[in-house]
Amino acid sequence: MPKKPSQQKVYTLLVQVGRRDGDGLPDGCTGAGLMCYSSGIDEAEAVRETVAILKQADMAPLDVTGYGTREEREAQGHDIDDDEAELMQRALEENSVIVAQVTPFFGDKA
Repeated sequence: MPKKPSQQKVYTLLVQVGRRDGDGLPDGCTGAGLMCYSSGIDEAEAVRETVAILKQADMAPLDVTGYGTREEREAQGHDIDDDEAELMQRALEENSVIVAQVTPFFGDKA
């Protein structure tokens, strides 16, 4: 029997996390923004999976902003470079969540 095509898609998510013991974030930061690529049947599933994985990694997810699939992003005029496309493909092939970038927040020091 031929293999059924995957219904999974990869969604780009920006997750804001707070601080939690053991989260691995730099000392002195108040939280971070994580750019993630997550596979799922729909964006809601991708968000649920991402939040669950981050909680398992001792992170404290506070907010998730979805930017859609690659096709949706390209339709909105987003440029997707080769490195980003490769990470998206990897998330799809592995049915996984990939944290592509972590940006710590340090707040105002004034």
